[in-house]
Amino acid sequence: MNESEKMSVYIETSVISYLTSKMSRDLVIAAHQEISLVWWEKRRFNYRLFISRVVMDEITAGDEQLAQRRGKLVEGIRLLPITEEMTKLAKHFVEKGILPQKSAADALHVAIAAISKIDFVLSWNCRHIANAEIKKAIGKACQSLGYQAPSICTPLELLDRWDYEEHNR
Repeated sequence: MNESEKMSVYIETSVISYLTSKMSRDLVIAAHQEISLVWWEKRRFNYRLFISRVVMDEITAGDEQLAQRRGKLVEGIRLLPITEEMTKLAKHFVEKGILPQKSAADALHVAIAAISKIDFVLSWNCRHIANAEIKKAIGKACQSLGYQAPSICTPLELLDRWDYEEHNR
């Protein structure tokens, strides 16, 4: 499959953080880390990958060594610009109560992907992004404004069972 035929994925910060963090003792987080790693190793090549300045700002914050690891991981991934239209759409998500004001960056991740016509937003942020009720509300809001909402999913949803079974052999 050539590059232009591949579907597009916007990689949100939580996935990058899980890929570069020390394995958690929390079983759920450790499972998310493992699934993220399987997706990264087996499936990322099937997609055109994108991030934004919002992702860059988030991954370069905090512990310097981890920030460097996160930065290295995204080298070569296309950086989407942030436009006024994207900022307005993100603000709309907040004003309509789809996302709280404190999650304005999460709203911007989704707005960037929607306006850039990205197929998938990959996230482990199930509180403010990869959440069934929020996904439905984002879809309605985008449609009412003439945008196509991206499909918001976790890395698990972009794996097939063979990827995971093969990884655990």
